[in-house]
Amino acid sequence: MVQALLQARKLIESTVNLHRRTVARHAVVTMKGNDAAVANAVEALVDRARHGISIALPAGGDRAEVMVSALRRLNGPGHERIPVRLLCTPGALADPATRAAVEGGVNAQVKVVDAVMETLIVDGSVAMVRSSVERGGGDVVSVIEDTASVRALDLLFAGAWSGAVRLAEHRWISERLRTESARRILERLCKGYTDDVAAREVEVSLRTYRRHVAEIMRALGASSRFQAGVRAVELGLLSTAD
Repeated sequence: MVQALLQARKLIESTVNLHRRTVARHAVVTMKGNDAAVANAVEALVDRARHGISIALPAGGDRAEVMVSALRRLNGPGHERIPVRLLCTPGALADPATRAAVEGGVNAQVKVVDAVMETLIVDGSVAMVRSSVERGGGDVVSVIEDTASVRALDLLFAGAWSGAVRLAEHRWISERLRTESARRILERLCKGYTDDVAAREVEVSLRTYRRHVAEIMRALGASSRFQAGVRAVELGLLSTAD
């Protein structure tokens, strides 16, 4: 899943870069932090939504402020019945502003994934994408209305969405598996250690180790040890560097 998302990100960035260079009617705004022009564009896109909005949020803090403002705006009159899908990373979800927006009553389905590119898709017909595509420059935000390009972005979002976990599941798993003992076992699952070696390193009996592994696999909905390790990374329980 992580590799698929990274490949999808490269595809999106090259698509945005192509449009930025060759299609003049696609609005492209170079921004630093919370740019007013981009914030206005986000508000305009949200206000024109009639059928559905998809938001992908990779990070919190200043970087996420514009997209978080879209979530806040969806709490206002006229947006109550518009379906919203929010796909965010554990880092984005940990940000106080994002968490407040998610818990503020907005009618959104929320899922969590390890990596995603910042995107706003409205009604499947127009998209806003933030991408670092200029060498030595800041982020580029592109508003894309080309039907084929928006459709491709929508399909990529759908693929990431199908592999993500629901917010309630993420919270439940995080609470259950964020103990030190669980983290040590997950690290060894990711690295492909044999049960004998892993049990010795975490200083438990082989039987106890295998019982813990079985419990972790059930909690993660994994059918193999490798899949359990991958899911742990996707949920932010482990970093890719662990």
